[in-house]
Amino acid sequence: MNSEKHSKLIKNIAKKIGFLSCRIAKAEFLEEEAPRLEKWLNQGMHGSMSYMERNFDKRLDPRKLVPGAKSVVSLSYNYYTKENQKDPKAPKISKYAFGKDYHFIIKEKLRKLLLEIKQNIGNVEGRVFVDSAPILERAWAKKSGLGWVGKNTNVITKEVGSYYFLAELIIDLDLYPDPPVTDHCGSCTACIDACPTEAIIEPYKLDGSKCISYLTIELKSEIPKDFSGKMDNWMFGCDICQDVCPWNRFSKPHLEPAFNANNQILNMGKKEWEELTKETFNKVFKNSAIKRTKYDGLVRNISFLKEKVKS
Repeated sequence: MNSEKHSKLIKNIAKKIGFLSCRIAKAEFLEEEAPRLEKWLNQGMHGSMSYMERNFDKRLDPRKLVPGAKSVVSLSYNYYTKENQKDPKAPKISKYAFGKDYHFIIKEKLRKLLLEIKQNIGNVEGRVFVDSAPILERAWAKKSGLGWVGKNTNVITKEVGSYYFLAELIIDLDLYPDPPVTDHCGSCTACIDACPTEAIIEPYKLDGSKCISYLTIELKSEIPKDFSGKMDNWMFGCDICQDVCPWNRFSKPHLEPAFNANNQILNMGKKEWEELTKETFNKVFKNSAIKRTKYDGLVRNISFLKEKVKS
């Protein structure tokens, strides 16, 4: 009885803090994911993301990340915005990077959630995660019923689409697990048809080494010439497979002030981007997720897009 009561309490606290959704799964070994992850890695679809090869066991078993773990609380946080960059010819940035870096914002909210759980329930131990540890976020979101993994490999929720960040709280508290939801992609192939680099090689399977987000953020070496003319003018991340997803017609603008678009970013024109200095980069992207690609990486991306225009 306590597990149901505690589960309801945690969901109420999460909602009060501002999370879009909160669902729960039992902390156990991800049997279905193990062979899938191993095959994906063996096929080299992680590209140069060598960190994906490390901590294989921890990625599949949360109890190895948090000793004594009993529950994985999966949460989503909305970042959708109707705002766009003012210059339609400017190199494009993914919506999630318009505002402040989500890692710090959401981690702070997760810490608040854990603190309130302790204040209301007692001695509960756990760890918070936001895209920064060996944890298969989408697998836990799916297992907990937060959404289903779509053909574009993003987690999708019927009511709100997919423009949200995923986060987890792994704790040593026995909670009442939620059932998974069914897949609602149906016969739709909009995301597969729209991907300019053909990164979605088949439904539900993404070749990460071909993804524009990987090429513009994770890849540290030169972008292969094979992708010339296929980047659709994206310089940081990519929203194509989400923009075309029919379920995102249900997306509603976020209510998080920290994610409000930085007007300096939205107002920069094509020429300003092409003439970007390190000083401007450090100033404009001081609190932005874009700083992850570093100045040299962003300049590389912009130059690659310019070469395509010239050819």
